[in-house]
Amino acid sequence: MITKVVMEALSPTMEEGRIAQWLKHEGDAVKSGDVLAEVETDKAIMELPARSDGILRKILVGDGATTAVGNLVAVIADADEDISGVVGNGGEKGEKGEEGEEGQTVAAPAAPAASAASAGGEAEGGRIKASPLARRMAGEQGVDLRRVDGSGPGGRIVKRDIAAAAAASAALPVGGAEGWEDVPLTQLRKTIARRLTQSLAPVPHFFLTSIVDMERAAEAREALNALGGEKISFNDIVAKTVAMALRQHRACNAWWQESTIRYFHDVHLGIAVAVDDGLITPVIRHADRKSLREIAIETRALAERARARKLAPEEYTGATFSLSNLGMFGIDAFTAVINPPEAGILAIGAITPTPVAHEGAVQVRRRMHLTMSCDHRVIDGATGARFLQTVRQMLEHPLALVW
Repeated sequence: MITKVVMEALSPTMEEGRIAQWLKHEGDAVKSGDVLAEVETDKAIMELPARSDGILRKILVGDGATTAVGNLVAVIADADEDISGVVGNGGEKGEKGEEGEEGQTVAAPAAPAASAASAGGEAEGGRIKASPLARRMAGEQGVDLRRVDGSGPGGRIVKRDIAAAAAASAALPVGGAEGWEDVPLTQLRKTIARRLTQSLAPVPHFFLTSIVDMERAAEAREALNALGGEKISFNDIVAKTVAMALRQHRACNAWWQESTIRYFHDVHLGIAVAVDDGLITPVIRHADRKSLREIAIETRALAERARARKLAPEEYTGATFSLSNLGMFGIDAFTAVINPPEAGILAIGAITPTPVAHEGAVQVRRRMHLTMSCDHRVIDGATGARFLQTVRQMLEHPLALVW
């Protein structure tokens, strides 16, 4: 039985995937459930499983190549089965189908002088035989059709040829005469770019800033850490505080849903974590119900898996509110971009010794800037201000954290 292996949606937000590496090779026997390949999604490295027993007869998307969800990437079949109908024209179509008619000839984009090479896809008169899908992929991925050998009927350039060319280009970043290089975007970087555009363009942001006296919180942290066990960070203290404050201010623990506003009864707190090529936000579920030490332990475990690109989809989706901390980099204050459909995010700055007026005298006290980004469609100014006021009061009187 012939089984089409397609690029599966391995995460809820995945639109395309990049084959990080094939773990099985053409000719290998596979069983249902075997891991065929590792796939780089928009958030993590996931496993692409076999859905039937048989022989991995053909791989259509090579290591390093990117393709859309639903597109055909390989074929599993018995050793004596004829798969030409799948890997020929069918191999180009995948599950979504290909645009245009078979054998359609399209003009190639103008090639720079240094690239004036002929390829198997070039026909008489300087025209390039390429499928519409291959042409579109070439434009999106910066592949010069004149430099691609077509493997389709009559030397026609098809999708797998573009995928292979793009993979080869990704493996060898292009250097310029001025000393630059073009490095292809990772799936994570593409997702960040798309999400930022979705956030900043349609979401009406406004910002609220509060300066918090952290002396008592710092003393409480020192006392807790002196007891031994999991170390408590200032980020853990802020996370616990925000979770408790959101329980009191449900209007900030919400999603914008176009025709409705969804108010959550539970607090699922997103914690932004920097990784090598971007940012990912693991989620502490039911953060308002967890102790400070439980939050500390879970935050570290999630951060480690995030940096290793090993998070499961349920570990980075479903946040109802998020935190972003750049204080450890010495950043005093900043504004963070809301992660839709969430209605708010809190930016945490550095804790800095500052001379201030306190109890009738000038004292040096540890202070911290908090800046809340709000979606004005969900959160009004006074609503956000009251929430931030509660956060500040709890941090300045940390015994509130044990209520």
